[in-house]
Amino acid sequence: MSSRLFSTRGVDGDGEKKRVVFLGTPEVAATTLRKLHEDSVGKYEIVCVITQPPKRRRRKGKAEPSPVGAVAEELGLPVLCPEKANNKEFLDSLEEEIKPDLFITAAYGQYLPKRFLATPSLGTVNIHPSLLPRWRGASPVQRSLEAGDNPVGVTILYTVSKMDAGPIIAQKEETIEDENSEDATATKVLPFLFEKGTDLLIESMPDILSGAMSFETARPQDEDDVVQAAMIDSSEAEMKPWEETASILHNRLRGFSMWPGAFMYLEVGEGSTPVKYKILETRLIEGTAEGGPTDTIERGPTKKDGLRLVCFDGSVLEINRLQPATKKPVDALSFLNGLQGRTVRYVKTPEDA
Repeated sequence: MSSRLFSTRGVDGDGEKKRVVFLGTPEVAATTLRKLHEDSVGKYEIVCVITQPPKRRRRKGKAEPSPVGAVAEELGLPVLCPEKANNKEFLDSLEEEIKPDLFITAAYGQYLPKRFLATPSLGTVNIHPSLLPRWRGASPVQRSLEAGDNPVGVTILYTVSKMDAGPIIAQKEETIEDENSEDATATKVLPFLFEKGTDLLIESMPDILSGAMSFETARPQDEDDVVQAAMIDSSEAEMKPWEETASILHNRLRGFSMWPGAFMYLEVGEGSTPVKYKILETRLIEGTAEGGPTDTIERGPTKKDGLRLVCFDGSVLEINRLQPATKKPVDALSFLNGLQGRTVRYVKTPEDA
């Protein structure tokens, strides 16, 4: 590649840099903003950052900016925090004062109206952490892990009014090497995919800004392959080994690691009142239990093993970390040492729970 082509990418024919506006809110998007800001030097200009309004994080504390807002202030970038993206004064200022060439969105968290999307001449580009059209919607990483998808991935696409339905600029698959690892949970996979997505976007920026890539030349999504990533409800968090396999339970825990987590009710000691336990770390065990399904939870065959939970089909899940209601998390060994000979059973949801 010649130095002339490299030095002018993202620059108009008259030498003016393209004007980019970044939209995002959480920590993963703040990391994206930092990397784009580093990449922009000499190539394009981030003229404004749009994020959700500051919120009070503590009951008596003052309102604090979002992670993206804090990074924007640190970098000296102008920040706008509209309550709603369809606010007329906000849209007027974008069109008349900021005059963007391109919007980039990463987990912004608001619906973008048609007038907003029509503002930049080069369109709006989004980082979406799934292999679209699979997992369109609010919880793509969580749902993909819950479903046991491997590989997972990230998509760079143009934004349209219909959620996550725009044409695809680029995609990248990522294989999860060990689905029993803590790195295979949504807590770790989400920032990992945003990091990979940011790199993929940066690779695509020369073509996006020059017009070599456009809404018309991007690849349309196949509507027949669409799978929706519905918003997660806290009612989905209960683990039900009497009707669900170990794989289903393990994958739900992986997907719900950030929120709402996963839980079950355990009876510790014959006839005791069932207690709600958060299940924090699990491992899938190959094969099935020799004695078949049972509601009794016991230590594995060696001293290093955790609690072995046998599901209705005989599949086995090892619980390695858990947390009783109102108490601190404990590892399986500490939990076992505290049993003092008492038996542990899982129970179906108590009627008064």
